[in-house]
Amino acid sequence: MSGLRAYQRVGLVVAVAVTVWLGSSGALLADHRPLRDFFGIYEGQSISVTEYGLQTRDLGVTIRPAKRGFSLSWTTVIHTESDEHSRKSYSIDFVLTPDSHVFASAMRRDMFGHRVPLDPMKGDPFVWARITGNTLSVYALIIAPDGGYDLQTYDRTLIDDGLRLEFYRIREGQIGTMVTGFLKRVGN
Repeated sequence: MSGLRAYQRVGLVVAVAVTVWLGSSGALLADHRPLRDFFGIYEGQSISVTEYGLQTRDLGVTIRPAKRGFSLSWTTVIHTESDEHSRKSYSIDFVLTPDSHVFASAMRRDMFGHRVPLDPMKGDPFVWARITGNTLSVYALIIAPDGGYDLQTYDRTLIDDGLRLEFYRIREGQIGTMVTGFLKRVGN
């Protein structure tokens, strides 16, 4: 039975990869916002129900131009019902790929000094981004030591005065945390 479960996991990972690939290929046919439309500083909040209960989050996002792409920084402060909180900050540079709406992460330097993605087989996240219509999506795929996976998706959609954020995590085919929030543009 464990062999069958392993095949199911591999099949699901392949299905996710094909779906993302087809989505990015189909994106060529869609009308995309230019990357520069997303540049700015945004602040906001979200409320979500997780396995730990009700949580509010303070959100901050900065999207800036960078050499051959863009830089994305974000901070999340999670507040729980018990008045505890945790703060996490991330910053990733992305570079344009041959598809003008898909970006590879540039999180480390290779032996030639080029910025490249991290290695997911070493426990590092494999991260990429794409623009589809009004949405800048960032995906982070993490491969667990046992071969399982965790896929995180951050959709940041342009709205009149800022961004709508939709975050969700899929672990081993099960949807986990889901967060929706709104961020107001507070600077350029």
